[in-house]
Amino acid sequence: MSKNQLTTAGGQPVSSNQHSVTAGKRGPVLIQDTHLIEKLAHFNRERIPERVVHAKGAGAYGVFRLTKDLSDYTIAKVFQKVGKETPLFLRFSTVAGEKGSADTERDPRGFAVKFYTEDGIWDVVGNNTPVFFERDPLKFPDFIHSQKRDPITGYKNPVRMWDYWSQAPEAMHQITILFSDRGIPDGYRFMNGYGSHTFSFWNQKSERFWVKFHFKSKQGIKNLTPEKAGELAGSDPDYATRDLFESIHKKDFPKWRVCVQIMPEKDADNYKVNPFDLTKIWSHKDYPLIEVGELELNRNPKNYFFEVEQAAFSPSNLVPGIGVSPDKMLQGRLFAYPDAQRYRLGGNYQLIPVNRSLSPTKNYQMDGYRSEENPSYDNYEPNGFSGPIEDEQLAEPPLRISGDADRYNSHKENDDFSQAGDLYRMLKPEEKERLTSVIAGTMKGIPKDLVKKNVEHFTKCDPEYGKKIAEKAGL
Repeated sequence: MSKNQLTTAGGQPVSSNQHSVTAGKRGPVLIQDTHLIEKLAHFNRERIPERVVHAKGAGAYGVFRLTKDLSDYTIAKVFQKVGKETPLFLRFSTVAGEKGSADTERDPRGFAVKFYTEDGIWDVVGNNTPVFFERDPLKFPDFIHSQKRDPITGYKNPVRMWDYWSQAPEAMHQITILFSDRGIPDGYRFMNGYGSHTFSFWNQKSERFWVKFHFKSKQGIKNLTPEKAGELAGSDPDYATRDLFESIHKKDFPKWRVCVQIMPEKDADNYKVNPFDLTKIWSHKDYPLIEVGELELNRNPKNYFFEVEQAAFSPSNLVPGIGVSPDKMLQGRLFAYPDAQRYRLGGNYQLIPVNRSLSPTKNYQMDGYRSEENPSYDNYEPNGFSGPIEDEQLAEPPLRISGDADRYNSHKENDDFSQAGDLYRMLKPEEKERLTSVIAGTMKGIPKDLVKKNVEHFTKCDPEYGKKIAEKAGL
């Protein structure tokens, strides 16, 4: 057999890849053509389930360089010793669009970073916005359904979107960002990223701090006008994906400043907003940004499916020194994200190279779909054969939790409007005009009573905000 011989997946030489086996010159095709059957069967299985959200994405490898030691706050090795470099993979995405959708849709952008640390994988799975539409994971499927295609007609319908938001005032802060100029970034390089949730640090003294992660673009912020975005959606729907790949290919490596906000654990009891509410930000005056390093993307993937499509992120991927918080949305995502990856990629998805820890993994998980060669020890613990054991010194300090188990109304005594109003008042006059015009434009054709309900929310954020939308929407 020659070195370049075409074979089946089983390694058998293929005599013809041009003509099927048929009974006679005019057919029919015979099922005994096993090469044909294997080729068609594998083609049918080339696709894995599409992500329900964040389906369209682009990614690249890079490095995080630490410029400020954070050992006073955390034992996480990624934040120890100035000059330390940690390899990473970053996947950008749109959120609501399908895999074939345009990169230039008005939509939040996913910003998910996988750090390959000495203590295993640490994932920061956020967006290009510091807040989100929801604060309770129970509402996430409803919210996403309202943004997706109408299950009856198969097309997107703004009535569904504004009908949902008319009864979800907690979304006002994120809505204001989404419909502002920042709602359509000019590619992935010219936008910020955020961990969005509140996480925790703990140090050698078992002191806990609450923390938020920020990634500030060193390329600056650039956005597309709705007109330009619409033009690109038709002429170059992969605009952001192409821009990222080509810039790295030309060695124009994009970079972000990595910053944190840190809050002592006890401050959370008396802070002016619930610091675990994903619809709220922490004031930078109260908790200033602390720059801790630089993130650089400098290597393109060699195979999109293998490395980008199969990249699997979860906020449950944490390392010693970094923990979760009472953030309700975060708690829901701790389950939902790895559950989605097991559905898409199988129970051993963390063995796929892009998801695999660069540090050794030792556990008792064996067999199953995508399993590899099992370790040379038995699969139970405790045991008498010196298998891997736990290290109690890495235990997170205890977190005090109190309260009655109940379903609490998160709208009650919660201010859903002030921070959205603050953001509106920070905008320049021309930015306010564009924001209110875009919002009013998406309301065209929806029932007037629905416009009125939503305008009431905008008015609570700022009377001028509501008035401008009402006028432009024809109320």
